Amino acid sequence: MQPLIDNARMFGQRPEEFAHLAEGQSPEVLFITCSDSRVVPALITGAKPGELFELRTAGNIVPPYGSVSPAGEKATIEYAVRVLGVKHVVVCGHSHCGAVGAVVRRDDLSTVPAVRDWLAHAADEPKCSDRHDPTVAEAVQNHVLAQLERLRSYPCVEQGLKAGGLHLHGWYYEVHTGIVREHRAESGSFEALQGSW
Repeated sequence: MQPLIDNARMFGQRPEEFAHLAEGQSPEVLFITCSDSRVVPALITGAKPGELFELRTAGNIVPPYGSVSPAGEKATIEYAVRVLGVKHVVVCGHSHCGAVGAVVRRDDLSTVPAVRDWLAHAADEPKCSDRHDPTVAEAVQNHVLAQLERLRSYPCVEQGLKAGGLHLHGWYYEVHTGIVREHRAESGSFEALQGSW
């Protein structure tokens, strides 16, 4: 903990680097990913402060829009799309995901009921031919696609897609290599990132 405190103490000694951030934010990307400490969106993308609007949840789960209870996740997505006007939404899953692994292995989560209840929002159990694969790669990739489908049911996302001003992207990040792959609709598979949006 002490190195984190020391860095935070030094961080605020360069106010000239951050003054412009007080003028507001206009990120182009909403980046939805897992809460896992090994997944660092700014490190993966090289984004500077103000360039990514982040939503981090256990297992990068997008909860159903229609449920009646308020949820910070739904509010974050709606705010990013309607107020900030992001042009892209990335759902980024990752290898060795504990949340997705727990779902596909059907782990007993009775000692962590809040986790169990949250993972129930994962939609259908992701397809996985090898439940004992430690990377859970196939399951995570299918899970990302399910979350993208869930996003399409959000009214703000649906409208943005229809208007052509919003684009959805599915990414898969390997924590053990640093490689990022993007889902390609034409091939139906996750492939190396290419070109620009």
